[in-house]
Amino acid sequence: MWLWVVLAFILVVAGIGTYGYETYGAQIRSVLGIHGPIDYTGTGDGKPASVTILSGQIGGDIAKSLVKAGVTKTTAAFYDLLVKETKQPDFQPGTYKMQKQMSAKSALAALLDPKNRVESNVVIPEGYTLSQVFAVLVKGTGVPLADFQAAAKDYTALGVPKQAPSLEGFLFPATYQFDPGLSAKAILQEMVNRMNQSLASHGVSAADELKVLTLASIIQKEGGSTKDFYKVSRVFTNRLAQGMDLQSDATVSYGAGSKTIDTTNAQRADANNPYNTYVHPGLPIGPIAAPGDAAIDAALHPVAGNWLYFVLVNGYTGETVFSDTLAEHNVAVLQWQAWARAHPTFGK
Repeated sequence: MWLWVVLAFILVVAGIGTYGYETYGAQIRSVLGIHGPIDYTGTGDGKPASVTILSGQIGGDIAKSLVKAGVTKTTAAFYDLLVKETKQPDFQPGTYKMQKQMSAKSALAALLDPKNRVESNVVIPEGYTLSQVFAVLVKGTGVPLADFQAAAKDYTALGVPKQAPSLEGFLFPATYQFDPGLSAKAILQEMVNRMNQSLASHGVSAADELKVLTLASIIQKEGGSTKDFYKVSRVFTNRLAQGMDLQSDATVSYGAGSKTIDTTNAQRADANNPYNTYVHPGLPIGPIAAPGDAAIDAALHPVAGNWLYFVLVNGYTGETVFSDTLAEHNVAVLQWQAWARAHPTFGK
């Protein structure tokens, strides 16, 4: 009779349930006369499993996660192993590739091997629009598009200036490694933070963020090769200084929802498009894409020059002609038109 009293007492102290049994399994099995292994042997049965370690979790938490994932047989097996360690392991938060039915020793080794840590590598190219960025994020992280769209609506909560019309342009283009399980908001926050770091490194004040990113995004879309960014920046800076319209097809196209930079006469005449820099003076209301470091630097440091116009004259090499006068520009336009006629499949 006293044996059952002891058993009941052990269960109460341990917290009645599975945890109590697994933690005090040896005592319970001894009382009941049941003797069986509490651990698997070997490195696993080949069936994949995954275990996520959250920030702040301790050995007992991880032991439970391993059992729940079918990796280890009991929490006691893993926890007892940790207790015997002379130096407590330094578990890093993240999701790890494991196998079903691993010994506690194999599971511990797997969790401490950085190669088993699962990460989502996502590459965001410079010049991508918000919709293009979302498409890449959905494919790379598995987070639903609706989640990103919902998080983007409250863009000021991510640290974007309230004067900005949207999140467009505030997600820095780079290669990211996102841990599985991150929410859409957490992912976007990391990208906004990365953009803020870039702006700070260039010495951009909070008051100038929107203006700089707007100009940089136009340079990114219109600039062609990176080496021409600083000349393109000078053209737009000169136009703004002289009160000329920017006349950027890239801004018109963005506001019209077009997928190419080419625009029609009707689109260039549409005053209802707030991004139409043919009819609205100055910079548009916000960025039109995600600018990289080079475009941001070019927006801040245009090269010296008197250019007011530029046009691409070779679609394959990216050669661009910069002109001081409209007459010079018109000659360059003819050069471009001749090249385009000779290469009718370019851009298609």
